Amino acid sequence: MIRSAKFQIGQVVKHRVYPFRGVVFDVDPVFDNTDEWYQAIPEEIRPSKDQPYYHLFAENEETEYIAYVSEQNLLIDDVLKPLRHPQINEVFRLGDDGNYVFIGDFKH
Repeated sequence: MIRSAKFQIGQVVKHRVYPFRGVVFDVDPVFDNTDEWYQAIPEEIRPSKDQPYYHLFAENEETEYIAYVSEQNLLIDDVLKPLRHPQINEVFRLGDDGNYVFIGDFKH
């Protein structure tokens, strides 16, 4: 069974465990990455494949990067502080509500 995605493109989220946040730029209804990537996650914390997975322009205190995260590991980020990831401005503009409004297509 494929569930509806809880988070939307442009929404700012944070990781449930690790100290990073990001903006959603794409959603896969179920896991759509390599088995090598999946197996690299420690088994005791490896999420199920049958849930939405999100592509994020992510950042932590040190760096910016692209993250691929299961829905169960994301929470709404309510900090309302703009993200600094350099690719965000290629695809989004900051909306009045603190989330991002899609303005262009990003090829990842």
